[in-house]
Amino acid sequence: MEITRIRRAWLLHILIFGLGLAMLYPILWLIASSFKPSYLIFSDQRIWPAEFTIQNYIDGWKGILRNGFHTFMINSIVLCLFAVIGNVISCSLTAFAFGRLNFRFKTVLFALMLTTIMLPHHVTIIPQYVLFRELGWVDTYLPLIAPKWLATEAFFVFLMVQFIRGLPKDLDESARIDGCGPGQIYWRIIMPLMVPALITTALFSFVWTWDDFFSQLLYINSVQLYTVPLGLRLFLDSTADSAWGPLFAMSVVALIPSLILFFTMQKYFVEGISTTGLKG
Repeated sequence: MEITRIRRAWLLHILIFGLGLAMLYPILWLIASSFKPSYLIFSDQRIWPAEFTIQNYIDGWKGILRNGFHTFMINSIVLCLFAVIGNVISCSLTAFAFGRLNFRFKTVLFALMLTTIMLPHHVTIIPQYVLFRELGWVDTYLPLIAPKWLATEAFFVFLMVQFIRGLPKDLDESARIDGCGPGQIYWRIIMPLMVPALITTALFSFVWTWDDFFSQLLYINSVQLYTVPLGLRLFLDSTADSAWGPLFAMSVVALIPSLILFFTMQKYFVEGISTTGLKG
């Protein structure tokens, strides 16, 4: 029986390893292709390059249309920073109101907020675009940043509300006895205890904004304002030869910020997910 158990454990580990390798294969192929000459990318299917070159990274970093790829990276970083800060501040304030304060129609408003999670994004695209066009915000970052400061991400509000509801209310009562108002309770009591949920919100906000292509394509027209997803699109040309080598090389570069952020904050990310998903 012990031998049978060991064999099953080995088979299970081999199966998991195989599935993990299959999931990682596209990433490994992308990294390998970024070091291949363009004429070998689709003809040579081996992971290890038959010819090794870093010219793709040099050409890709130079960019296209007189805009270096570093410009797109800086634009994306600036956009993501404003989006992250906006989501963390506005969603935490809204979650504190729903989780700790009592006001009229609180339950109804919370239910309405939750319904927006189930509303398809495509339904709101046209009215949002019309609104931002009338405001003169098209070809700026404002349509991508302003909503983040108005707690429009209901998922993050719900995540933080679940976290706040799990915190003992005795802390609030003790703070009130010491003379703290709602603002001080939010800033001095709730916010320090919400670090895992705040980091989870920041990670999701960064990754979703960094990878967002459709919204940025919709509102940004000037090449000098392009972000990383739009900058990568410039390497593809339907009427001429596409620069596949530089495209794959810059795609690898574009993965680095998200990977660094995730692995450095992985502990808090897992803690935030586990503690907010189980509390009622």
